[in-house]
Amino acid sequence: MDSSWISRYCEKSHKVTVLDRHLIAGVTNVFSVNDLVVYPAQGVGKIEKIESQEIGGCPTNLYIIRILNNNIMVMVPVHNAVNVGLRPLCTNEEGESMLDYIRDRSDFTGYTGQNWNRRYREYSEKLKSENLQDVAYVLKELILIGKDKELSFGERRLLEQALQLITTELAFCLDSTPSDIRAKIYAFFDDILNPGEAEDISVEEGER
Repeated sequence: MDSSWISRYCEKSHKVTVLDRHLIAGVTNVFSVNDLVVYPAQGVGKIEKIESQEIGGCPTNLYIIRILNNNIMVMVPVHNAVNVGLRPLCTNEEGESMLDYIRDRSDFTGYTGQNWNRRYREYSEKLKSENLQDVAYVLKELILIGKDKELSFGERRLLEQALQLITTELAFCLDSTPSDIRAKIYAFFDDILNPGEAEDISVEEGER
């Protein structure tokens, strides 16, 4: 197996995951039936079964995965799982760190009217990434851009996709619910998402 992906993945995520350690050790069938996994751009799925099918005249072991958000079934060759970005759910610690990352606005440089087509391609690629922080980047940036301008239909669709991917995974790893995770994220950006309420609070505080 080509191990060059390990360096690329660890360079992006800055950590070696359980999946990495298994593959470094040469274990290729990492997941088991009933395991929860993350399929890039689709979200959390459950491995319903592992079966062998003949593809191109060769027997191939396949993960049969049900995506939980929409019940779509996808088949991933076991030997190609890493190449498509299939990975375990993040840990509780990683989930908390992700919320901290979403809350932190220091890396946002501001909306400068960038070309939408270019941003759309960038955001779409990040939403396909196996690195959850890339998805969180899209989520945070689109919310913050919404402070300076009304989001277009395409931007709102990408924002909702990022929200769904983030909230579903974090709900599992933090033993919560997608709606509770969404509420936490909304609270981080209450000044943007509910500007009228923020202004009312400021006025009340000024009158005291």
